[in-house]
Amino acid sequence: MRPSRRAPDELRPVTLERGVVKYAEGSCLVKFGDTHVLVTATLEERLPPWLKGQGRGWVTAEYGMLPRATLERTRREASAGKQSGRTVEIQRLIGRSLRTIVDLEALGERQITVDCDVLQADGGTRTASITGAWVALADCIAWMKARNMIKANVMRDSVAAISCGIYQGTPVLDLDYAEDSEAETDANFVMTGDGRIIEVQGTAEREPFTEAEFLALMALARKGIARLVDLQKLAVA
Repeated sequence: MRPSRRAPDELRPVTLERGVVKYAEGSCLVKFGDTHVLVTATLEERLPPWLKGQGRGWVTAEYGMLPRATLERTRREASAGKQSGRTVEIQRLIGRSLRTIVDLEALGERQITVDCDVLQADGGTRTASITGAWVALADCIAWMKARNMIKANVMRDSVAAISCGIYQGTPVLDLDYAEDSEAETDANFVMTGDGRIIEVQGTAEREPFTEAEFLALMALARKGIARLVDLQKLAVA
């Protein structure tokens, strides 16, 4: 039995609330159970120097956790003078995931920065961030279209992410912290709305996992992401 008493293929309650930040071109408050992430998308008429003059734009991401997002206070990374390796890895993952479904040429020579701030962490902060980031990005693109800044279809597909793992010998979907901290295997899957794979991160924490177990996790991820994509479509409709 899972600590949350969910079925093995059951997501936590998921909500995607748009337009929660007054000044951002796009925003979303995403909740995967007790994991809450505030995502904003900011449009800037500038580019990294290495991209200037190439006729295409850029989408990048930043990620961070508030000090009391966790059970005990976590020191702000700004006060430490540098980001942790985990933070850098996650924000690069978010940026990569979003760029795979954006037509950067159609965006023009502009940059969209997606900020993911974890308000409360209970497992799956990176997957919640990616799922909410797509909604915030979609709103930013809609904001641009409403002002005739772009005419072509910039977003080619949706993107969502979910965690899976093997907990007490059973493949399960959408791990909360209680499961993630005790899982024999944990994995994160990032996929497009049409089911193509963007990234898979899988790690055996105790015993190595078999190909059959990996395929079971993949099947759970596909089911979970299909549900998340439906929620994304409802959110931006």
